[in-house]
This record gives sequence, structure tokens and C-alpha cells, in this order.
Amino acid sequence: MSTALIIVDIQNDYFPNGNMELSNPEKAAANAAKILEWFRQNNKDHIFHVQHVASDPGLGFFLPDTEGVKIHESVQPSEHESIVIKHFPNSFLNTELEQQLKEKGITKLVVVGMMTHMCIDATVRAAVDLGYETTLIEDACATKELAYQDKIVPAEEVHYAFVGALNGMYCNIVSTADFLQLNN
Repeated sequence: MSTALIIVDIQNDYFPNGNMELSNPEKAAANAAKILEWFRQNNKDHIFHVQHVASDPGLGFFLPDTEGVKIHESVQPSEHESIVIKHFPNSFLNTELEQQLKEKGITKLVVVGMMTHMCIDATVRAAVDLGYETTLIEDACATKELAYQDKIVPAEEVHYAFVGALNGMYCNIVSTADFLQLNN
């Protein structure tokens, strides 16, 4: 099978009491865990955990050697799964991810993770630019409220604006339930 699961930044700082709490990260992580379990049962050699480690302490989260930078317990990597460290929103930029995918003959990606408006968007667009057929499990992703000048954009609207922008032209968007139903 030439499909890989890419789990992007499901890390402690995005959860309650973390340094960059998102809206409903538990729900997204629970759905990501379901997708992870499906891949473990069907495709165990093709799971990649992407972990953001801040190279600039000014970022304020994902700082090295903190509890917040650790991968969340809901999607803990097994000993046979790859962990790719990144320092930018795009999971391919200055990482070994593309090389590892090519070595395994991967042509299709399934993406889950956090934050929809930043690292998920950057990773999906880069994946498609690199020629990967990409599926995004939208309810296995989370984001946060954004602000610009005096305008506040609720997290749900941020999420669906980015999912809507990616749908079709960049990738196939499905729910956790639809993915599991289509692949069982």
C-alpha cells in the first residue's frame, strides 16, 4: 500500500493548560487516534508523527525540553513509527519527511493534526505541490480563534474557511467516520 498517515503537531501545548490552547483539541485528537489505529491495523510501516520543536524561544510554545513539546498521549508513537522533527509550519521544509516518503514508495497521504490554519494548511499545500495525492481528515484537526485589527474570527469559522479553501483543488476532505467507512 502506498498511502501514509501524517500526524502533524498533536502536542501537549495545544491542550488545556498548554501554552497555545486550541479550540476542542480533545475531539480532534480522539478522531486522529481512530485514524492512527486504522493505520496501525492496516498499514503499520507508513505512519509519520511530525513534532514541532521551536527553534526560537520567542514562539512561546513547543519549547525544547518542556512538557508542552511532547506528543500528546492520545497519539503516542509506537517504536516502529517515524518521528519527524520540524521547525516551520510546513512539515516538509528542512525535514526528512519527503525523503522518508520516497524511500517507502509513498504516493498518497492522509493528514490529521493541528493547527488547521497554519501547519495543516502549509503541510497539505506543500504535499500537493510535491505531487502527493492528499486526503485531509477535517474533524481530526483543530485550530483557534484568530484576530485581525478589531475583527475576531471564531475557531470554527477559521477551521472551515481553511478546510473549504483546501477542498477539491488541493485535497480530498473527509470526516473520520467517512474515511473509516470507505476503507473498511
